[in-house]
Amino acid sequence: MVAPHLKETLDAYRIGEKLKHLRLRRKMGLVELSRHTGLSPALLSKLEHGKLYPTLPTLSRISLVFSVGLEYFFGDEKEKHTFAVTRKKDRLRFPETPGASDSAFEFESLDFLATDRKFNAYLADFLPIAAEKIRLHQHPGVEFIYVLKGTLALKIGTEVEQLETGDSVYFDSQLPHGYSRVGAKPCTALVITAE
Repeated sequence: MVAPHLKETLDAYRIGEKLKHLRLRRKMGLVELSRHTGLSPALLSKLEHGKLYPTLPTLSRISLVFSVGLEYFFGDEKEKHTFAVTRKKDRLRFPETPGASDSAFEFESLDFLATDRKFNAYLADFLPIAAEKIRLHQHPGVEFIYVLKGTLALKIGTEVEQLETGDSVYFDSQLPHGYSRVGAKPCTALVITAE
């Protein structure tokens, strides 16, 4: 049970409302968010409705899915800034799917310190996986990829497009798509998504 004065303080941040706003802006259901965070849909619903208050580790998991910092939930909306430097030493690396042994890529958010972003930018290192193991996914909006080095196989539906160093592609990310590295040389790309 949360003490009344603490409840009043926490309610002022409207964490549940902000969480729901992020989820709906991505057109994501509670079940899909649950898959990305490892938190149950019931728990996420209680958080959104203010029936429970998240711990910092829980809020951090959710923040990573939406590429926002914890300050998004605790900052004054009037003081949101549009200038944020993300240092290489501060970036965190994540696999495509936590716990999976056959991830197609690992990525770092390049703009996680910027709040209320209009797009998300990632640095992705693609791994060699068999073509039949490419996991297709889709999400609202568009995606832009610029290959910095190596060769990338981009599978969209049943078609596969090979992109070489310096190539770029822009596509509707609602189309099922997936990636894999071609060959033994490292493959790195800048990936930008926007809704």
